[in-house]
Parts: sequence; structure tokens; C-alpha cells
Amino acid sequence: MRDVRDSMQGAAGGMAEDVAEDAAVGGKPVRRRGGELERAILDAVWAELADHGYDRLTMEGVAARARTSKPVLYRRWPNRAALVIAALGRNAPDYQEPPDTGELRADLALFLGSLLHRFDDLPTDAVHGVLVDLLRDPELRAGFTVGLTAVGPVSSLGLMMRRAADRGEINPARITPRTVSLPLDLLRDAFLVGGAVPSDRVVAEVLDEVVLPLLRAPSGN
Repeated sequence: MRDVRDSMQGAAGGMAEDVAEDAAVGGKPVRRRGGELERAILDAVWAELADHGYDRLTMEGVAARARTSKPVLYRRWPNRAALVIAALGRNAPDYQEPPDTGELRADLALFLGSLLHRFDDLPTDAVHGVLVDLLRDPELRAGFTVGLTAVGPVSSLGLMMRRAADRGEINPARITPRTVSLPLDLLRDAFLVGGAVPSDRVVAEVLDEVVLPLLRAPSGN
């Protein structure tokens, strides 16, 4: 209930509270709004994750590190998991321009590798904790799924596969919503079961033993 009260109080404060409760440097208030304030908050989230992991990350700790207030956080993100997802998403590879090497396996390996290696400076439990919260919270999971399929990694995977089909590398009939999301589904499951970010070897196995053979198979098999 305390988090709910803080959130409601923040929503009533409006943008003026963002300035009133924001940082002070040399005794003078620092007026951070919009993108500047959001960057400071997400930087603080990343630093808190690196220092404390997901389980010990708190809204209070993020607010203190960002030199702002909990109501300011809650006006933008409804809970801790949503805040962490925003920080992870900001450090994601460019979904608008995925790799285009001229060969699908290389494209997928580069893209999935960059997606996974963005977590290299975080404790494993930080990312694992976010995934567990996604499983527990249907509303949060639904929002995360929308992000994946709209302009996120699933959209990029579909683009790379369609390019490969145009080059004659794979069977276009095999490009379905299920096969497009398959690399991410398999890597996510490997992470949840194994408790560690999948290695480059695991990525190679997923591509060579499952994804590419499926995409190359003739229709009807």
C-alpha cells in the first residue's frame, strides 16, 4: 500500500514537483526535465543493478542515486520491474537497423549476441529477477510483449528473415510469428532454466540445430 500511496501522491504533484524535488549542486537547484531527467534516472537504475542486483534494487535507492524522488519515478514507471525494463531497453541494440551482412546466420548471430552481451556488466541475478517478475505479473508481461513485437527484437528478427527469403536462403513459407520469435523463446528459456546469460556456444546451437534447419525446410515437412 505504501508504494500505491507514493504513486498517487506523485501523480498529483505534476511536473512542478519534478523540479522541486530534483537534484541540487553547489546549493543551487538543478532543473532537469524530460529526456535529461529520464536519462539520469535510467543511469541510476543501471548503476543500482550493477552494485546490488535486481532483488536488492529499490525505488528509494534509484531515487537517491538519481537525486530525485520516488513520486517522480512513479509518474513514469508503475513499479520496479517496469523501471528496470526501461533501463534494459535503453541499452538494447538498434532495432531499427538490424545487421545486414548478406547471410542470415551471420545476421542472427550478430544480433542475438549484441542483445545478450548488453548484460555483461550486470549480475546474472539482476536480469534473471526481471524475467521472473514478468512471469508473475500478467499486465507487465503483456506490456513487455507489445514492446518485443512492435519495434523490438522480434520485429528485427522478422526483417532479417524476410531479407534472407528474398535472397533465396530460406523458405518464405516458414516465416511465421512462431518461427520469428523462436530464437528469443529458446534463449529466454535457456536463461530461466540455466540461471545464466546464454553463451555464444548456446546461441550457435540454437541457430544451427533448430532455427536455421526449420527455416530452410521445404513446406509441408
